[in-house]
Amino acid sequence: MTAEETIERLRARIGQEIHVSDWLQVTQEMIDAFAEVTGDRQWIHVDRERAARESPWGTTIAHGYLTLSLFSALRTRGNDASDLLPPGVKNVINYGLDRLRFPAPVKAGARVRARTTLLGVEPVPGGLQITERRTMEIEGESKPACVADTIIRVML
Repeated sequence: MTAEETIERLRARIGQEIHVSDWLQVTQEMIDAFAEVTGDRQWIHVDRERAARESPWGTTIAHGYLTLSLFSALRTRGNDASDLLPPGVKNVINYGLDRLRFPAPVKAGARVRARTTLLGVEPVPGGLQITERRTMEIEGESKPACVADTIIRVML
C-alpha cells in the first residue's frame, strides 16, 4: 500500500473512534515514581495522610502530566489500530499537542482508559502527519481526566 492509499484510507476514518484501550490502574507507586523523576513532590500527590485530611478529593491524585504520559502506554493496550498504518513504517514520533486540558483529577487507585478519534491526516516530507483527539476516561466518573489533540508523525 502506498502513502497516498494510506492517506485516503485514513481520511475515510476522520471523525471515527479508532482505538479504545484497556483499563489501567494508576497506583500510588506510579505517582511516587513520577514525583521522584520530575521533582514535583507537591503534597496533593505524595502525602497520603495530609491529602486524606486536607484535599478536596480525600486522597492523593496523579500529576496532570503523569496522566498525559499514560496515553503512550495505553496506545498499545486494547484494540490494535496499527492496521491503519502502511507497511514499512520506520517510526512514529510525537510532534505536538493542541488543546490540552485536565478536566478532572485521577485519584490514586483509580482506573483510566484512553479513547482515540482520528481528526486529520496530511502528507509531510518522509511520511504522514496524523492528528487525533485523545480522551483519558476515569472509570465511574463523568468527566475525563485529560483531553488533548495530539499530532504524530509517521515516518515511512
